[in-house]
Amino acid sequence: MDAKDQKNSDSVQNEQQINNDSELNQKVNQEQSENSAENQVEKEDNKSQIRDEESSEKPEKNEVEKQKAETDSETKADDDMQDEQLSEKTDKEEVTEEDEKQKADKEKHDNASETEAEEKKEKRKEEIDYNKLSREKLVEELKNIIDTKPINNIRKEVEAIKASFYKKQKAINEKLRKAFIKDGGDIEEFTLPEDPIETELKDLFKRYRKLKAEYNRDLEKEKETNLETKYQIIEELKELINKKESIGETFKDFRELQNRWKEIGPVPQQKLKDLWNTYHHHVSNFYDYIKINKELRDLDLKKNLEAKTELCEKAEKLIDEPSVVSAFKALQKLHNQWREIGPVPNEHKEPIWERFKEATRIINKNHQDYFKNLKEEQKENLAKKEKLCEQAEEIINKELKIHKEWADQTKAIIDLQKVWRTIGFAPKKENNKIYARFRNACDTFFGKKREFYALNKELQEANLEKKNVLCEKAEALQDSTDWKKTTSALINLQKEWKEAGPVPRKLSDKVWKRFRAACDHFFNRKSEYYANIEQEYEKNLKLKQALIEKVINYEFSDNVDDNYEALRNFQEEWADIGFVPFKMKDKVQNDFREAINKQFDKLKIDDSEKKLLKFKTKLNNIQHKPKASNKMRHERDKFFNKVKKLENNITLWENNIGFFNADSPEAKEMISDYKEKITSAKEEIEILGEKIRMIDNAES
Repeated sequence: MDAKDQKNSDSVQNEQQINNDSELNQKVNQEQSENSAENQVEKEDNKSQIRDEESSEKPEKNEVEKQKAETDSETKADDDMQDEQLSEKTDKEEVTEEDEKQKADKEKHDNASETEAEEKKEKRKEEIDYNKLSREKLVEELKNIIDTKPINNIRKEVEAIKASFYKKQKAINEKLRKAFIKDGGDIEEFTLPEDPIETELKDLFKRYRKLKAEYNRDLEKEKETNLETKYQIIEELKELINKKESIGETFKDFRELQNRWKEIGPVPQQKLKDLWNTYHHHVSNFYDYIKINKELRDLDLKKNLEAKTELCEKAEKLIDEPSVVSAFKALQKLHNQWREIGPVPNEHKEPIWERFKEATRIINKNHQDYFKNLKEEQKENLAKKEKLCEQAEEIINKELKIHKEWADQTKAIIDLQKVWRTIGFAPKKENNKIYARFRNACDTFFGKKREFYALNKELQEANLEKKNVLCEKAEALQDSTDWKKTTSALINLQKEWKEAGPVPRKLSDKVWKRFRAACDHFFNRKSEYYANIEQEYEKNLKLKQALIEKVINYEFSDNVDDNYEALRNFQEEWADIGFVPFKMKDKVQNDFREAINKQFDKLKIDDSEKKLLKFKTKLNNIQHKPKASNKMRHERDKFFNKVKKLENNITLWENNIGFFNADSPEAKEMISDYKEKITSAKEEIEILGEKIRMIDNAES
């Protein structure tokens, strides 16, 4: 096999490696999604005992997310290897001379990078356990992070704070809902009270997203500026061959342009390949023009060989690195440095590249094996958790008669829960089952404990006194007209009622009816107050139902423009109608969307226009829902990220085309397939761009 066929074979192997990594990434992502079932809010009485279960599982989830991100980055390593092969072809005549000062600067930079990595490692050890903070402290910590840290380095902390906050918030909301239902309330009428702490948190999230968006825009502008600057350097490089000064001066100017080129930051990914090809082309032209003497050229090639040999040695040392994750990350930096180094003597070009590629292959394989070993660890975790379940089930089968026995076994259950929190995930098929088994055993134990203490008469008398006080507070609020504040106050009283515990049986019904009467009195008055609002909602409902029928029965004319305008008028008329009863909101929205989409499908216009018209209908629906601004922003971010992903795919596909032998029938078929993918991706980018503009216009 000649060198050209060997490179084509390597390209196909690298592409297959990317697909394998993608499948592994999907498996890890599925395991993460299914394992999240363990992070549930515990039942009322044993919440204080089991709730730390969630906070211990969460670091494991973060570890899987981290591993997933590292698996994704492995694709980048293979792409870099392909880019290197392409670079070796186009760098035939380029020579990059490195003087002693540049070498010293490079060593200094490497040392600084290692120091920075150590500092980051130490910093991770000092990370805050947000699950132990109250909601108020979480808000305070989020504000401090946004105010004091670089906006592009705090995503992990922001997400951790958000997850911890809403886990606590969910538990609070669930208790309020259960209390409302237990007190006889209709679940459809249940509304959560306004929470100033949550409001402050949302304001901070908005501020964070705004600052992050500004940072990303500035970064994109900086990349465009860097691209323009590098093209300016290329223009200056082209002009060097027209200078009439001495070759020594011209070569000095050339080295200065090379140094300026290296100092410039990143450029847009989709322009990178064309930029490098243009740069290498004119560097080659420069060397051809000045006809540099063989000694100087050989010296330059020798220095490049020494630099690449040093990178090979570093890569080979990474094979023995204990942390495969750290080794993989370090390898990415070595690939970036390799790309910046110029060509080497022809007789060393293939051997030095094969040496570097072999080290890369071993490190990548170690990284893949790391994830495969996780499955064996999960099997061991399952066995450990099954043993804990058996111990918990043995405890609940014991007959406990005195307080000391209950106290001892409670401690035993808590100890089992602590051990549980130290064990990682089980296999995804068994993880939810084993968690449900352990949780059921804990719930059963604490349920029996409640029954035991319910028989304690002294405790019941104390609970009766508490509930009488709650009745007095509820009766003092029953005639209030401050609907919002009083609703919140009564809900809190209902929560306290539930936590007060059992009372003597002969007085239980009496004290409950007294408390319930005060609550019902207030909520009945509140319902009467809002009755008129409900009548207006009913009127809007009838208007929207009539409009749906009108859309369904609309007959198309021969004029496509008239049909199109009629459907647009239906959309605008729908948007002008106000709110409908909450329980009917989703149904009428779905009915209208289905009817209008069917009519749009009948229009004789291309698919892209239909997609945009349907999206406009969806956008109008979003604008009439709560938190419309957040939902539209979420849609915009989703489209923007998809555009970036498609652009990266196009760059990858275009790069892969360059590795195929155009004379081979199999290669021609693969090239054709890649070109179809590129065309389809570009069309989708245009549609996504129009959707983003529609969202921007709706928000302005």
